[in-house]
Formats: sequence, C-alpha cells, structure tokens
Amino acid sequence: MKQTPLTEKHKALGAKMAPFAGYEMPISYSNIKEEHHAVRKGVGMFDVSHMGEFIIEGEKALELIQKVTSNNAAKLDIGDAQYSCLPNKQGGIVDDLLVYRRGENSYLLVVNASNIQKDWDWISENNQEIGATMKEVSDKWALLAVQGPKAAEALQALTQEDLSEIKFYTFREGTFAGIENVIISATGYTGSGGFELYIPAEHGPQVWDAVLEAGKDFGIRPCGLGARDTLRLEMGYCLYGNDIDDNTSPIEAGLSWITKVKKGDFNSQEIFARQKKEGVEKKLVAFEVLDRRVPRHDYEIEDKEGNIIGKVTSGTMSPSLDKPIGLGYVPKSFSSLDSEFLIVVRNKKFPAKVVKLPFYKG
Repeated sequence: MKQTPLTEKHKALGAKMAPFAGYEMPISYSNIKEEHHAVRKGVGMFDVSHMGEFIIEGEKALELIQKVTSNNAAKLDIGDAQYSCLPNKQGGIVDDLLVYRRGENSYLLVVNASNIQKDWDWISENNQEIGATMKEVSDKWALLAVQGPKAAEALQALTQEDLSEIKFYTFREGTFAGIENVIISATGYTGSGGFELYIPAEHGPQVWDAVLEAGKDFGIRPCGLGARDTLRLEMGYCLYGNDIDDNTSPIEAGLSWITKVKKGDFNSQEIFARQKKEGVEKKLVAFEVLDRRVPRHDYEIEDKEGNIIGKVTSGTMSPSLDKPIGLGYVPKSFSSLDSEFLIVVRNKKFPAKVVKLPFYKG
C-alpha cells in the first residue's frame, strides 16, 4: 500500500488506518460522529494527499482542458477554481475533478486517488492531436483539507494572506506556516467552508503540526475519511465509484450545471445536449428513510408493488440530522419531491421519500 507524507503522523495520533484507493489512510481518530460535528461546528483537518494532481501548460493547455472536461474552463480567471468532470465518449464519467487556473497558460487538475492512472491515460489519449504539455505531479504534493466555520480564524496566524478575502472556489499561492509556494484554496468536500492546502510533499508533516498547534484554541480535530464521507453525503456531493461512474451521465447525476453543452466541442457533448433537451430516463435522487434503518450502497429500491426500480448508491445515518439518508438512481417518474419508494434491507422493506438537497442546511 502507498503512504502519504503524513502516514506516520496519523499512526502516532492513534488513527484507525485502512486501505483506500491503494493508500493506507486514516478512517477515524476518535469516532466518526465526533469528527463530523467538529467540522460542522468548529474546525477539523483531513489528510487528502492521496488525491492526484496534473499540471497542464502551454499555448494548447486550455484547448485540451476544454476538450476533456464538461465545464467551461475558458471562464476561469487566474486564481479561480472550478468543479468539472471528464466525460468519456459514451455519455459516462471517467472522473470528477477540480480545475485551477494558475497562470496565463498554466492549469492544475486535481483528480480522485483511485483514478489517477486512468485519468492520466485518458487525458493523454485526448492530447495526442492537441499537444499541450502535461506533467504528473501527484507525489510532489501533500494536501490538507482544513474545514469548518472556524477554519479561517484558526489558520490566519499562519499566513500573511488575508484568508477572509479568498472567496469560495478561488485560491492564492503564497507562504503558509513558513513554507513557500503553498496553494491556499477556498474549496472542500464538506459543505462547512474552509480551505484545502497544497503543500510541497516534504513539508507536509511540518504544516500538519503547525495547523494542529494554531487550531488548538479553536478546538481543531484531526479527522478521517469516515467523517469526510458523512459530511459530503449530507451535502449530496457525489462520490466517484458510488454515485457517478463510467456508465452514469452527469445529467442523470444532477450535474447539468457543470455540463456546458454550448461551450464548443468536447467529449459526449452531443449526447449531453440531447439529454438536456429530451430529458433522461433515470435520475439520482436524495431520500430520507422513514425508519431508523441505514441504507447502504447497492441496496435495492422497490416500488410499492415490489418491482425493483433502482439501487442505493450512498447511504448513512446523518450525524447532523440523526436520521438515515441516501442517494440512489430511480426512474424519472419516481424522482419528484416527496415521491415514495421502499429500501430493501435484508429482506425487509422500509419506506423512503425523495427530499431536496442538501440534506444539511446549516
């Protein structure tokens, strides 16, 4: 298993470690619920150094990014970030990702850990006719996500950058905790605000310690991937491999807003334009279970006549709401608000209803 630059820090703190996307990663330090609430109410820190990073540069950089991503990267100013996806040519999703514009012809793509090689190969294949400069730099970065309403206050002492001025989905590059060339990005996967810090890998442990020290007065807690999952699910954020994959369309997944079919030619553009115009047969919906049973990935969804109409893609007991929540694909006819269906849990069936995202509205 691969390790991040911070693996030894996690072990020293007594983290429960487990394999994730080929890496040895912390699942929790105390318990998932406590770490979840720390992020919702205060500040928590995650090691997400397993994520992949590619640099795309040169005069052809934007042309390549426009070809392989669904969103419109031409609208990015230097210092902007954008959520997007990599469509395949059959209307599915190779991965979802972040696109950062760092300079006139310089972009950083941040992809999921489990898809690093797959994404690199796919973008490289598309680049053969374009000729942008590509660099795989995943091992050169440590990535910390410092999330929660107290994140800016907790981190401000570590940098001269005014963190309150870094708006959502923008970033600065500067000195942080005495380390130069740190990307301070107002992004995250929790819905509670905060920053993601891209740090030269060799300085990752030093910055981890500095953030924990600076955050002491704000009750900072190290958090594992367990809380990261419950936090993202309360917001309805898609997890690749669960809620989206090579066979799901961004239109089906509720990601029409990052699918700009009028920007010019890109992979699956015609398929997505048709889906936007004509609609899709299945949709990813958010639902609450009207019981205490927790829906899990791949549990079947049935209509009231007992017909299988879909599957759960993600589910948990929401720590913020204290009720079972989930995401799943169902036919369009079951996708409107308050539509009801049944979740099959070990031969028992529990009623659920479609609700509006996000689940958590704090």
